[in-house]
Amino acid sequence: MTLVLVTGGTGHLGRDVVSRLLHAGHRVRVLARSPRPGMEVEWAIGDLATGEGVQAALEGVHTVINAATFSPIARRGGFRPVDFFMSPSAVDVEGTGRLLALCRSAAVQHFLHVSIVGLDDASLPYARVKLAGERLVRSSDLPWSVVRAMPFYYLLANMLAGLSWLPLWPVPATMFNPVDTSDVAEYLVRCAFDGQRGVRAEIGGPDDRDGSALARDYQKVRGIRRPILPIRLSEKTARGMGFVVSRGVRGTLSWMDWLNQRSAVRQSA
Repeated sequence: MTLVLVTGGTGHLGRDVVSRLLHAGHRVRVLARSPRPGMEVEWAIGDLATGEGVQAALEGVHTVINAATFSPIARRGGFRPVDFFMSPSAVDVEGTGRLLALCRSAAVQHFLHVSIVGLDDASLPYARVKLAGERLVRSSDLPWSVVRAMPFYYLLANMLAGLSWLPLWPVPATMFNPVDTSDVAEYLVRCAFDGQRGVRAEIGGPDDRDGSALARDYQKVRGIRRPILPIRLSEKTARGMGFVVSRGVRGTLSWMDWLNQRSAVRQSA
């Protein structure tokens, strides 16, 4: 069985990746600061941001799936003024560079890096950090692959939840196609072992939707009634903020189906 190291394996995407790797019969090791109950994996205790434990985590590893990232916006579910000026790089740049160097020493056979669609035109500091990390991978002499994904449904839901206190919801009226982590995980595992390398087709959700329509769907399922104020953005501004439509692989789970699934889970809890 191939031993796969997953960084970011305790996050939303990482947990889905781990589940699919285990289902496919791979041995899975997760690099994390602490173990998470309920995950039947090998644990490597360490920190990508500091490098602690990373070398030991790579012992005997064939493939690395680097799904680790640090986005303050995603963590808190909304923007703050500081996000337009700076974003931490310890995980996505310094951590990625350190991981690549140690993978080379450990003779890792495949380094699969998870990135974001539209980075070349994006202007937010987090996007620039992600692009810098991706460029390190693409300039490496390791056998590497890069998969860019659209923003995830759970992040969009968290952003919209952050508007719930407002009497009027300002939402960009821009087309994009967010995607579920389950679809991205399925695609990542396929890319990890299909023998291909390099820049892979990006992945987005099945439907191109206006941001205002996505917000209305969210309100409908959650039983919220708020007027929505569509914000018209120029194409340059929209692309700079990451509002694009991916042109690669499409996931299968729609936004509305995802919302209904989460609503059913809440009601049964």
